[in-house]
Amino acid sequence: MDTSEIIKKVRKIEIKARGLSQNIFAGQYHSAFKGRGMAFSEVREYQYGDDVRDIDWNVTARFHRPYVKVFEEERELTVMLLVDVSGSLDFGTVRQTKREMVTEIAATLAFSAIQNNDKIGVIFFSDRIEKYIPPKKGRRHILYIIRELLDFKPVSVRTDVGMAVSYLTRMMKRRTTAFLLSDFYTRDDFTKAMQIANSKHDMVAIQVYDPRAKMLPDIGLMKVLDAETGHEMIIDTGSAKLRQAHTRYWVEREDRLHTLFAKSKVDWTSVATNENFTKALMLLFKKRA
Repeated sequence: MDTSEIIKKVRKIEIKARGLSQNIFAGQYHSAFKGRGMAFSEVREYQYGDDVRDIDWNVTARFHRPYVKVFEEERELTVMLLVDVSGSLDFGTVRQTKREMVTEIAATLAFSAIQNNDKIGVIFFSDRIEKYIPPKKGRRHILYIIRELLDFKPVSVRTDVGMAVSYLTRMMKRRTTAFLLSDFYTRDDFTKAMQIANSKHDMVAIQVYDPRAKMLPDIGLMKVLDAETGHEMIIDTGSAKLRQAHTRYWVEREDRLHTLFAKSKVDWTSVATNENFTKALMLLFKKRA
């Protein structure tokens, strides 16, 4: 993709994402995520009804009577986007590829964040950390992020979600709101990594998938390629048994994903590339708010 083409695409995504964040998501984003980040403010004497978990034991020992920590809502959040850039995201059979939809969702979340005076950063991952963009504010920073989303070339095509989530836990010292964007095409169980990350941060998962992953069309012989392993094969979509097995595999995979997020206590949503992602995000924000 040459520079002029990238600039055109960046501008197009900016116009759409900025419009969505200003007109649709502004209030929803604020109510869904603000107030979850709390910062230490001061200490005061313990009063009946205070949570004993807020007792400051150092101050209590010094004055020989109980004192509690007082917290206030943080004026700004740090938002991190964990973006899957593995090979399977380049797949698309309808309106757009999964990668294109992930880019639009990420850009919309980024503009929603800066509208609320939040810092935004990105972790690009495959089965390794491909790139880390530290959290900052400002339109120029977001345009740089969008450009990277559009034109980033990963070293690896494979996926390791747990590794990326563990990296977030290690890297971010302060509490962070983190959006994990992926198709979750992985056999690995990353429940433990998600549980640890969600105990320290506020994790949200967004699954993007192609409708053909759910249901194969009856169009006869089809050549398919696994973008992450390079394995190529011919399948007969005219076989009702094969189409049923394909759908059954999808349902079982989604059930495992549901269970994983439930165990991790992580809010999540799922959107197909032929759907409007604004509806899925609105429902997610409303549920959290």
